[in-house]
Amino acid sequence: MRRRVTVPVLAAGAVVSSLAVAAPAQAHGYVSGPPSRQALCAQNRVPDCGQIKYEPQSVEGPKGLRNCHANIAHFAVLNDDSRGWPATSVGSSVTFTWTNTARHATSNWEYFIGGTRVGVFSGGGQQPGATVSHTVNLGGFSGRQKILAVWNIADTANAFYSCVDVQIGGGGGPGPSPTPTPTSSPTPTPPAPTTPPAPSGSWTAGRAYQVGDQVTYNGLSYRCRQAHTAIPGWEPPNVPALWSQV
Repeated sequence: MRRRVTVPVLAAGAVVSSLAVAAPAQAHGYVSGPPSRQALCAQNRVPDCGQIKYEPQSVEGPKGLRNCHANIAHFAVLNDDSRGWPATSVGSSVTFTWTNTARHATSNWEYFIGGTRVGVFSGGGQQPGATVSHTVNLGGFSGRQKILAVWNIADTANAFYSCVDVQIGGGGGPGPSPTPTPTSSPTPTPPAPTTPPAPSGSWTAGRAYQVGDQVTYNGLSYRCRQAHTAIPGWEPPNVPALWSQV
């Protein structure tokens, strides 16, 4: 009887041990601003995305891929350009922000438009923070573009992938000039505006904002950091890549 009791307990212990060893490391991340395709799915801005809606941080595949879904079949929706992905209006440069749900030693981050690498940033083999931002120069490109962002991990053969749709030339760059002082006025134009240019007032979905525009939302004031057309879900406190509190 004693032998019958002892053997199953040892077997159960072995099973538990093997399960613990097999558990994968959770090192994930995705571009949250401007919103990548998986971010749009996770925020319900694009419907019927499937599984990626629940794990936007999990688009992981071998290094060197040039697609949006990392060859993962159940994330193939990310590679479907016909779905009418919303494009964020940007100027000649744009700041991309990665949200890292688990941090991992990094080789580098790369950004591509088609076959052209438009940006690369070294990770130095170090563990990044919970968020990482890079400003990429998009000079030489215009119109609607799909930017592939790649996070290359230092100590594995894998990378994480995010595709971001942008409309280059929709604004951005230096902030708009203040309203000119009438020529009949003897008062000189101040060296810098004390109030942001129009449009002003309350934040409104569907309105196009330029860099420097100031709005109010829930009693707080915000200044536009990147030109874009506002949509529901992009309220100023929700998208620090687009708005900064003043």
